[in-house]
Amino acid sequence: MGMEEPIPFVAVEVPLIGDERRKNWAKIVESVDDTLGTGWAYQGEFVAAGGIQDVPIGAVVLVYGEKGSRANPLVEARVYTANGDGTLTFHRAAKGRAWARTLRDRVVELLDERDGVPIDRSPWGPELVRYSDEAIATEARRRGLLG
Repeated sequence: MGMEEPIPFVAVEVPLIGDERRKNWAKIVESVDDTLGTGWAYQGEFVAAGGIQDVPIGAVVLVYGEKGSRANPLVEARVYTANGDGTLTFHRAAKGRAWARTLRDRVVELLDERDGVPIDRSPWGPELVRYSDEAIATEARRRGLLG
């Protein structure tokens, strides 16, 4: 029986959002409970925000922070993926009390991409005409359709 290769880790700078005196955290998201529309929907391991952390390459990183008064905090959350070169790619941000539900579908998409779940693709449509031949060829190469 073969063993799975461990996923390599990379050191990334996890940003601090908001005010360090207010609530802030970061999490490596492993799964999402799509029956929930709150922060409890995001399952995974917490890591410290505002410094360098070792995370798996390809990890979906959710960062949350608050600023403003304790009675009326201004909330912001951002979703990133960790790249092999130690950078984070920003995907989406949300502000306010609905942040968790606002980000949920995008986080699920990122997890599916990471896990190789097939993405539903639309058939050809006239909107493709607005893209240059070079852009279409680049995307076809990225998908492994051209050499």
